[in-house]
Amino acid sequence: MKRQELAHILRAACDIAGDRRILVLGSQAILGTFDEDALPPAATASLEADIAFLDDPERIKADEVEGAIGEMSGFHLSYGVYAEGVHIETAIYLPSGWRGRLISWQLRSSEPADPHFLEPHDLAISKLGARRAKDLDFVDALITARLLDLGTLRERCAMIPDEHAVVRRRVDSFLASYDDRPC
Repeated sequence: MKRQELAHILRAACDIAGDRRILVLGSQAILGTFDEDALPPAATASLEADIAFLDDPERIKADEVEGAIGEMSGFHLSYGVYAEGVHIETAIYLPSGWRGRLISWQLRSSEPADPHFLEPHDLAISKLGARRAKDLDFVDALITARLLDLGTLRERCAMIPDEHAVVRRRVDSFLASYDDRPC
């Protein structure tokens, strides 16, 4: 996915839900910080943008977006990308304080949407917590491209809430695997 494709999804989601305050949670949140040209291919491979609304406690807006521009919708078939409407609680392995580190994007092509994106290190920790092969590949590609700092990742790993201590240990183990790699 490219930034302009994501901006199109954000505009459409804003129109559908009548809410400007969108949060990009999934891997495409990386586009809030980096242009696609600066990213390794594994970081932009996804055709879906996981989006939530900052004010959607009942998940109504997310469901409306999913139905209108989700997978296999006319939008998806026309543009080749789609939105997956999710609730903020979907990202359960975020480090404490993640809301205070959100990235804002002032890209004109996304107006009237006012999107927010997970900070890249918070995003990576969330992906490592999910532990799917595609998520591990995503984070590895960003680390290998030196777009993520291992020290910051370790700090954020320590900020995974205690209720997810098992996940914290798995993430820490994954990060430790980089200790033996050459710079």
